[in-house]
Amino acid sequence: MKKWLMAVLFGTMLVLAACGGGGATNEDKSEPADEGTEEPAEDGGAVDTAAAEDAYKASCASCHGQDLSGGAGPSLEKVGADRTAADIEEIIANGQGSMPGGLLSGDDATAVAEWLAEHK
Repeated sequence: MKKWLMAVLFGTMLVLAACGGGGATNEDKSEPADEGTEEPAEDGGAVDTAAAEDAYKASCASCHGQDLSGGAGPSLEKVGADRTAADIEEIIANGQGSMPGGLLSGDDATAVAEWLAEHK
């Protein structure tokens, strides 16, 4: 019984060790950090593209697709052609259709809205 329990625990630890640690940063890589990821926003400010993409991938990509092409939610590939950053931020805050509101808030919601508004 003890051998079986030890084997199960060891196997579980092995699987968890193999699956974990996927969040490598530029500090962990030999590549230089991305520079110049900020782009001008509609209002003359700057959009931190990397931060916006990270927030999008964490909260939006499961429904709208990693490449904005859609899935359970609609495509966002050309959302900026129809909506302003303020419109998009309002949808993020309040939801629309089957999308719940509040999936992103604060600076993350603003950055993602401005980033998506650039997709025309």
